[in-house]
Amino acid sequence: MGREEPKSQRLEVIDPATPPPVWPSLRNEAERAARSEPALASLLNAVVLSHNNLGDALSYQIARKLGDQELRAMSLRELADAAYRANPHLVDIAELDLKAVFERDPACKGYVQPFLFFKGFQALQTQRVANWLWNQGRETIALYLQSRMSEVFQVDIHPATSIGHGVFIDHGTGIVIGETAVIGDNVSMLQGVTLGGTGKERGDRHPKIGKGVLLGANATVLGNIIIGDYAKVASGSVVLKPVPPGCTAAGVPARLTNCPTCAEPARSMDHTLAEEVYDYVI
Repeated sequence: MGREEPKSQRLEVIDPATPPPVWPSLRNEAERAARSEPALASLLNAVVLSHNNLGDALSYQIARKLGDQELRAMSLRELADAAYRANPHLVDIAELDLKAVFERDPACKGYVQPFLFFKGFQALQTQRVANWLWNQGRETIALYLQSRMSEVFQVDIHPATSIGHGVFIDHGTGIVIGETAVIGDNVSMLQGVTLGGTGKERGDRHPKIGKGVLLGANATVLGNIIIGDYAKVASGSVVLKPVPPGCTAAGVPARLTNCPTCAEPARSMDHTLAEEVYDYVI
């Protein structure tokens, strides 16, 4: 019989049905990871264990990932800290986003993984800081953060975009979201999603995504249209007209495939389609 691994070094998988408090769990996971992977102990200490709360750790992580010669990490951290001091709700939202990753991504075993390594989560928190700066009238530096986010994470979200809480961006690569898009609470989206305009018109020109919506990989939604609450857009679809709440749109151009769809597609991450396809294009 093989030697049993010391309990202190085991990866204790958390039950997503009953997620524990984020910050204490994040610290505990970081401590265990530092013991089991000494080569990463310095990183884990710098990013997580040396901080007193989630906001401090998050501002350090954003600065570490995005700082460059033009905007040094220390200056970027000061920007993030200022945002979190002025609006502590941003940290509460980050906690809900982190829970969303843990609850919906079957590859995620805890909070350390997305906090350190998942660029969808990191890009989303960068956009939230950029959005705060944008709303303070600091548009140039907000756009700078958008540019750095795109360069580092391959996720391009305009700083003016309004995004609700509990949002899960899986993988992230290739996501593009326009200036006047609105994303509701508890939305999930995969890589390659585009929420864009239909041309060069100005003003309110981007999609409005309801709460609990699931956007599949490489889904494209164009124009100032509404995707209703708990709707689903299948992978690779192109949507140019509104989708009713609770319905699934699939295809190019998209057609309604089932109404209603599953109860909470963004939480279940259910990408399956009904066999019946309606005979009209939305």
